[in-house]
Parts: sequence; C-alpha cells; structure tokens
Amino acid sequence: MKIDTEHGYIDVSNDVFRMISGHAATNCLFVKGMGMRSVADGLVRILKREAMGRGVRVSFDDTGAVLIDLHIVVEFGANLTALCRSVMGEVTYNVSRLTGVRVGKVNVFVDSILVTSRR
Repeated sequence: MKIDTEHGYIDVSNDVFRMISGHAATNCLFVKGMGMRSVADGLVRILKREAMGRGVRVSFDDTGAVLIDLHIVVEFGANLTALCRSVMGEVTYNVSRLTGVRVGKVNVFVDSILVTSRR
C-alpha cells in the first residue's frame, strides 16, 4: 500500500498489515491463536506466534481502505458473537492507529474451537 505525503510516499507491505492484525486478534481473551487449514488433510493448525500473519488475508478496496480476513482458533466456552465483535474492534483500532490507513471491513472466520481439559 502506497501512502502519498507532501514529502514523498510511504510503502507499507501487506505483511505489516497481516502481523498487526494477527497480534491484535490474539491479544483478545479466548483467542488461542491464528488458524490455517491444511490443504493436504483439511485439518486446522494453530500457527505459532512468529507465523500468525499466515492466518490473515489482506486486500484493498477501490477507496484504498484495507479489507482483512482473519482465521482464528478460539477456546471452548467463549461467546462467539461477542468474541468476534471484540476481535473486529481490536483489529480495526490497531491497524488504523499504527498505519493511518482506514479499515473498510474485518471478517472473522472461526476455524476451530480448542477444548482444554480441566482437572
């Protein structure tokens, strides 16, 4: 994404938008990580912290607003509607604040629910 200024331009890589979005999403309570569906077996994998940007797809609309698709893994027991709204808000706020680019849409895909055993 190129941002024109009076002194020149700033070129922000899509990887930057992916990393900001992944970090913001995983900071939300009940989000256990970013998910990625394996092409080979169709199973969802939780991505490690350093690869969380792979669970995010970034594109831009005609107005230059960023469109973000997030694939997340959540903890069992979370209210999915409230959680996804929280993720949307957190990602929108952080991307806008850190890049200055308007966020057009954040779509959240819950790819898996992680059940942890309690003893």
